[in-house]
Amino acid sequence: MKKSNLKYWRCLILMTVLVSISLSGCYGLTTKSERQARSDFGTLSKIYRPDGNKAALPVLDSNSTLAVLLTYAMLNQPRVEAAYYEYAASVEKITLERSLSDPKFTFQMDITNVINSIMPGLMLDVPWPTKLSTKADIASAESQARYYAFESAVLQTAFDVKRPYYQLHFLDERIRINCKMLELMNNLEKIARALNESGKVTLQDVLRAQIEQERLKTEIANLEDSRNPLMAKLKTALGMSVDQPNPPVPAQFESTPLDMSSEQLLATALAHNPQLKSMEAEVHAAEEGIKLARLSRFPDFTVGVEGDVKANPIMVRPKFEMTLPIWMDKIAAEIAAAQARKQAASARLSAEQIQLVVEFADKSYMYRESKRNLQLLTGKLLSKAQMSLDVARAAYSSAQIDFINLLEAERTLLQFQIVEVEARTQCELTLAELSLIILGTPPDNAPLPAPPSTDIKPK
Repeated sequence: MKKSNLKYWRCLILMTVLVSISLSGCYGLTTKSERQARSDFGTLSKIYRPDGNKAALPVLDSNSTLAVLLTYAMLNQPRVEAAYYEYAASVEKITLERSLSDPKFTFQMDITNVINSIMPGLMLDVPWPTKLSTKADIASAESQARYYAFESAVLQTAFDVKRPYYQLHFLDERIRINCKMLELMNNLEKIARALNESGKVTLQDVLRAQIEQERLKTEIANLEDSRNPLMAKLKTALGMSVDQPNPPVPAQFESTPLDMSSEQLLATALAHNPQLKSMEAEVHAAEEGIKLARLSRFPDFTVGVEGDVKANPIMVRPKFEMTLPIWMDKIAAEIAAAQARKQAASARLSAEQIQLVVEFADKSYMYRESKRNLQLLTGKLLSKAQMSLDVARAAYSSAQIDFINLLEAERTLLQFQIVEVEARTQCELTLAELSLIILGTPPDNAPLPAPPSTDIKPK
């Protein structure tokens, strides 16, 4: 190779290296929406992933409370973690959308029998002003939707903990009631045997008592066995693996603090429900999409420069290209599609608002129904059923009624006691669902930024 050609190639390589080094540290211009999104994510990450590490989990032991279980689950549940990193990715996407494309290094040569020219160059695609910032605003709105998806995952996890917690607590109540009834039937069998020995009743009464005992024993065994799937649900909600031991269930019962008499609860649900907030963000993203579609009427540009390093002196060639948006039907279709997406997002939001009102009304009715049933049972039916059983037991002991009437009184009391437990269970589950899923009220120590101020203060 001739020394002159070698010189040109060295100059070309040196120029490429210098340009790459000079451009490698470039940063784009951030938008207001991007700065706000990164600030919001930074606030959340300090709570959920301090210093980029998983937050320390509380210790689960015999003294653990419901609040400890909730904190453990919200920090350990993989579904929450997945939602967090999806939110993190959506925040990073904002930077991608508002950034210019990478510059392109170009190179061409004119060759006949010898190399006549060597022309390296740089080209850069530059879209119409505001296109990139609009794309960033769309990505920012989408990141807001991902945040509310994360918040929904946190609230759903809290509910998934409360549900088996309440069910396990009231399961113990049902077992206690059945054990008490079994003890009663043991005593009644003794009475029936004594009366049979004295000839006042037949052996059939003893057999009926034994049948009822076996039925109660089977019911108790079924209830005890139902503890296993409930514990499995609790472990799943806590994000614990199969090989980990079962967590301790708090002995102290804790109800969901929510005042159902407040007329502002529905307004709070419509204002703070994370599913609705996510859909509102989608509507905002669709509105920004319309702006971007309208900008398709304007051209994009490509600018650059080439230099013939073999010429003496070096010859520089500026280059400029521009798209020509001439296909009006294509532009109109793009705008119409963006408007249709916005209308669809608005319709989904309206449908979700209507559905939320229906769910709120349904859960409120279920709560009021459970409260009325509890008032009826605790205020009248249980005491009367207990009195009826005491009277029937005394009357049977004196051979004034038959065993069928006594057994009916026992079953009536048992049924009322079980119905009371079921009503309490339904009441607590409804309160938890209203507070967490519908109202979007996070529990204490939730890995979420401070909620917006509100006039409603749950009791």
